[in-house]
Amino acid sequence: MENKSKYRFFLSFLLVFSLSFTNVFANDSEGHGSEEGFDFSEVMAHHLGDAPIFPLNFGGTIVTEGQPGFDAENHDVFVNHDGVKYHYVGGLDLHITKRVTMMWIACFFLFLVFIPAANLISKNPKKVHNKFTSGVEAFVSYLKENVVDASLDHHGHSYYHYIFSLFFFILFCNLFGLIPSIGELTVAASDALVAVGAVDHTPHSLHTFGEIWSGITPTGDISVTLSLASITLLTIYGTAFSYQGISFVAHAVPKGVPLPLWPLMWALEFIVTHIARSFALTMRLLANMTAGHVMILALLGFIFMSESWLIAPVSVLSSVLIYFLELLVAFLQAFIFSLLTTVFIGTVMHRH
Repeated sequence: MENKSKYRFFLSFLLVFSLSFTNVFANDSEGHGSEEGFDFSEVMAHHLGDAPIFPLNFGGTIVTEGQPGFDAENHDVFVNHDGVKYHYVGGLDLHITKRVTMMWIACFFLFLVFIPAANLISKNPKKVHNKFTSGVEAFVSYLKENVVDASLDHHGHSYYHYIFSLFFFILFCNLFGLIPSIGELTVAASDALVAVGAVDHTPHSLHTFGEIWSGITPTGDISVTLSLASITLLTIYGTAFSYQGISFVAHAVPKGVPLPLWPLMWALEFIVTHIARSFALTMRLLANMTAGHVMILALLGFIFMSESWLIAPVSVLSSVLIYFLELLVAFLQAFIFSLLTTVFIGTVMHRH
């Protein structure tokens, strides 16, 4: 019975996986028609590219379709309740995009997981409540002992909150980019009901929900990874001045450096080194969380590009294998980002 359950679970996962990713390809094929054929670049842009959902502009003016100054090719074109297109001219654009809403969803589930767990554990810290709290405690204890304390020794207590938040935020953002898009699957199910005549049309609110829960990976955007790395950079400098004081400016250069080389070494050690470390954190997380999605989309795209069912089993199986690898990468990249952050912080606590 146990083997049958595992078999059914795998088949169910394979079905949901195929529907969630091939729905993107199906939508693209319907939108372009058979004359133009399959456009892989449009699929990549839809699944990996960001797009605004809700308008938010300060100081700009609204220009609607048909008015002078309206640009149909503008990236931030919205549609109001009357179906009229518009965009903003001037001002400060802070539109809510797909990546922002996915980060909101990730944060919501972070609260949903850790607030109940913290409440249960705080009632009786020495009691084993259930598997849920035990799993949370296992993660936190591992990070505490093997990441923060191992790198910062007895100075790690002040950094628990930041490192834990950093790890779990990146982890949830990574995982929600791999979980099937609830929004797009809901819209696809509604469209299927419309096709068979069960309902008249797909509600506009459902399409909005599909855009909100788009399944896009938040950490697959350089603005997200750069922001996280920038916070780490500020933490590094803040730690250095907190532990070494203003003398960190001079102590950044290791002892024994010849005086003629001192200005060059100071620029390298005080400025370039820490910026390079932050840049490495930015690009490592970005590249790893983007590469897997590109491979999965490319493998599934072979089915539509070849227009042959013979390649479908190979493409789907290969995509599933890459998907499981991406699940490992999601945990690994969150761990590496957090570990390197603590290591970089630890290197500036004391003089070389």
